[in-house]
Amino acid sequence: MRVIDPVKISYKNLMAAKGRSFLTILGIIIGIASVIIVMSIGAGAQGLILDQVKGLGSNLVGILPGASEEKGPPAAIFGVITTTLTYDDLQALLQKKNAPNVVAGSGYVSGVATAKSQENSLSVSFQGVSADFLNVEKASLARGRFFTKEEEINLAHTAVLGSNRALDFFPNTDPIGKTLTLKDQNFTVVGVMDKRGSAAFSNTDDLIYIPLFTGQKLLLGINYLNFIRIKVDDEKNLDRAIADIKATIRERHHIADPKDDDFSVRSTAQALSLLSNITNVLKYFLVSIAAISLLVGGVGIMNIMLIAVNQRIREIGLRKAVGARNIHIILQFLIESVAITLTGGIIGIIIGIVFSFLAAVVIRALGYNWELIITWQSIFLATTVTIAIGLVFGMYPARKASRVSPMEALRYE
Repeated sequence: MRVIDPVKISYKNLMAAKGRSFLTILGIIIGIASVIIVMSIGAGAQGLILDQVKGLGSNLVGILPGASEEKGPPAAIFGVITTTLTYDDLQALLQKKNAPNVVAGSGYVSGVATAKSQENSLSVSFQGVSADFLNVEKASLARGRFFTKEEEINLAHTAVLGSNRALDFFPNTDPIGKTLTLKDQNFTVVGVMDKRGSAAFSNTDDLIYIPLFTGQKLLLGINYLNFIRIKVDDEKNLDRAIADIKATIRERHHIADPKDDDFSVRSTAQALSLLSNITNVLKYFLVSIAAISLLVGGVGIMNIMLIAVNQRIREIGLRKAVGARNIHIILQFLIESVAITLTGGIIGIIIGIVFSFLAAVVIRALGYNWELIITWQSIFLATTVTIAIGLVFGMYPARKASRVSPMEALRYE
């Protein structure tokens, strides 16, 4: 028996029942497409988040309220409100005697409120920050100025608009010197930020920046900070700076044992590692959920192949009667099973790539610097998995077909 003969017979049988063949591979198509889409979007989202963190600078240290494991996320990541960080902590860290390698720092508080101008009224996100914000985040102004240290601590009613918010509230005029109402408080616009883009799914161009104390006392009614960001003079001094930061805050919070820390300190490198681990877990969890449909598709293929065995008993008996051995029958049905799954896998890969491309186009249109990531490894894995499914779920029907007795098969009606 020639190797090409089972392939020809398989193709003939599949074409003879196009509708059944398509319904059989539909589960495989959906499963493979889902895996490709989830892996592509997961990789794109991971790349976006990590690139934005890298863009902040390699010499930054973040301090968040709440304790955490050394390699685990702080409580603040999960939305747990902890009030242990204060403005006085920030000021202590900026003193050279406490942390000689710290060159700048900013406290942050955030909130949502309705903002109004004569032209528009919108619900917006605002951020109370320190006067050193521009230096810490390597941000720049398109026009106007940022608020001063005096404005930061004297509850000044000044605001700096993200580039999008400037267009939203003052589309036809220069916003500098204009009045904007935020939570029924009037603010004078003193500056407009350069376009910065998105950072970890938050578009910084949509923010309104106000002095730190103004955000704390007047708009939010709190006396703690959501987090602190510190700039170190050189990346080589990060470890020393982190040690100084921890020692300073422990002294201020009267903490003798590091196990009792009520804060978390992360450098940019540590944040990248943590975010990478978190996003990898989420990505592979979603892939495993999507892969369940592949198992469902595999069961469907086994059921269809079992039906095919029952429908082709006379054919099997005739082939055995003319000399076909059990291995030939097994090979025949395995080739048909693999052909079905491989066809579904190829179609699923194509659909997955198309949908991933469309998703990337839409996300880029929303203003995110999104990279379409579809690796050859993922395509190779998808192809290998489809072949494996065909072999695994086709083996039982193939073995059952090979056990058919030629005499009983020829008498079968």
